[in-house]
Amino acid sequence: MSTITTEELSATTLLRFATAGSVDDGKSTLVGRLLHDSKSVLADQLEAVERASAGRGQDAPDLALLTDGLRAEREQGITIDVAYRYFATPRRRFILADTPGHVQYTRNMVTGASTAELTVILVDARNGVVEQTRRHAAIAALLRVPHVVLAVNKMDLAGYEEPVFARIAEEFTAYATELGVPEVTAIPISALVGDNVVDPSANMDWYGGPTVLEHLETVPVSHDLTRCHARLPVQYVIRPQSAEHPDYRGYAGQIAAGTFRVGDEITVLPSGRSTTITGIDLLGRPVDVAWTPQSVTLLLADDIDISRGDLIVPAKDAPATTQDLEATVCHVADEPLTVGHRVLIKHGTRTVKAIVKDIPSRLTLDDLSLHPHPGRLTANDIGRVTLRTAEPLPADTYADSRRTGSFILVDPHDGTTLTAGMVGESFASPDPVDDGADDDGWDF
Repeated sequence: MSTITTEELSATTLLRFATAGSVDDGKSTLVGRLLHDSKSVLADQLEAVERASAGRGQDAPDLALLTDGLRAEREQGITIDVAYRYFATPRRRFILADTPGHVQYTRNMVTGASTAELTVILVDARNGVVEQTRRHAAIAALLRVPHVVLAVNKMDLAGYEEPVFARIAEEFTAYATELGVPEVTAIPISALVGDNVVDPSANMDWYGGPTVLEHLETVPVSHDLTRCHARLPVQYVIRPQSAEHPDYRGYAGQIAAGTFRVGDEITVLPSGRSTTITGIDLLGRPVDVAWTPQSVTLLLADDIDISRGDLIVPAKDAPATTQDLEATVCHVADEPLTVGHRVLIKHGTRTVKAIVKDIPSRLTLDDLSLHPHPGRLTANDIGRVTLRTAEPLPADTYADSRRTGSFILVDPHDGTTLTAGMVGESFASPDPVDDGADDDGWDF
């Protein structure tokens, strides 16, 4: 196994990517092949996979077992939970999320892709683009994943025929373009055999593009959040009130985006009160500047009322606060989301009550048409919602900030996550209608 020096590792960039696709399209096998052929698997891990494969009567090691770690996953031969793996080559470091293909686990794909800069969507060359392929493409578009790779897998079972690959690539690219996906790269592969995963295939000389690993190593990574709108959701107010620090009052949290400097004028939302940063503590030491994703404590010139859930922003770059949110959502719970539904909305470190005032539309994945005013969203549906919150929320649009433009809806009774939401426009929707629902004490 080749080794990477500390100097080489520090000089590489980081790429977060997720895999997705329909059931049995070979996602876990692709990830296992990627790890194996890039020499990112330890000897004892490979030995464990070989033993498990032999115990199941398989002649060759089942590389999918490198990611399918749950007992139920191994017994059923499917992926249930998101499996995160970390590996590196001399050119780049990677964090990958292998997500499930079953429709009922689409919520896990939302989780895995929410922080990804690239999504690999697999398609079985024999089946082509199916409904779950379209659903995963739609989720990648909603989550603003900048790069999508279409991996047309099992080309060995399709005779390595170029027309098969070309037809699938053309259909998927046209669909993704309608969704607004900015970039699609199609690669014909066989994860089981290893064609075009790490090494170029000798069976598809008609293909002259990159392998999967080559593309992952060279795709531009533009996740410099230090240049975004500066945002610090307050997690904790630190007041030691000790003999050593009798007057210390700091506001701690992880910088979600941007950069803060001593002397910056800031505004605290939703109150709207302003002051100046007089100090920044990082790992117990004072610094003049801090940036995302550092966890810091800000010291301010004035003793103003700040608590967990507040958002610290530059005075000249503050988002609007509102009690009326319009968003695109992916519903992930078994219980439907209905007009009039009472929920909790978790935005950053803030949690407030909210009501679903309207569901203007639901997206039909087959032709990207909008079904107006469906009244409810069921599990795995994608649609538009209008929310009324009990307290003002300072929310960016998701197009401006994936961190502070996102939220989740939670069941107030048992804490179940219901819906993942993105503030602002993703798909056009009809004008909302007044449903006249009784708010039952939640009238904001």
